[in-house]
Amino acid sequence: MSTFTKPSHIGRKISRIRELRDMKQEALAQALGISQQAVSNIENSENVDDERLIDVAKALGVTVEAIKNFSEESVFNYFNTFNDTNNTGAFNFGTNNCTFNPLDKLFEAYEENKKLYERLVQAEKDKVEFLEKILKDK
Repeated sequence: MSTFTKPSHIGRKISRIRELRDMKQEALAQALGISQQAVSNIENSENVDDERLIDVAKALGVTVEAIKNFSEESVFNYFNTFNDTNNTGAFNFGTNNCTFNPLDKLFEAYEENKKLYERLVQAEKDKVEFLEKILKDK
């Protein structure tokens, strides 16, 4: 059994944090004063120099340590604390605080799709009727 550990890929961590912050590469590039391609190169790099890492962290609104120590597991653990059963989560949300009925939302979406489908069918019928009229006139 090997005890070799995979090296930390800083670029992937930067990319994931950027995505979680709902930021596009172009926006990060603009914040850093570089091109989008340069951001892509950073995100594909296993290592990033400290000076650049400080700038990236500032642009992302996180610390350098947050980037270096980032892991998907820690993000999920953090968000799971919002829903603990003792009402002691990070925002004290507790459990079962859904403010809408998911079935109602599903039914609303179904009704909207049904209306859209009916409009599309009617548009196709109108096209066929129009084309038939043109053929009769010839």
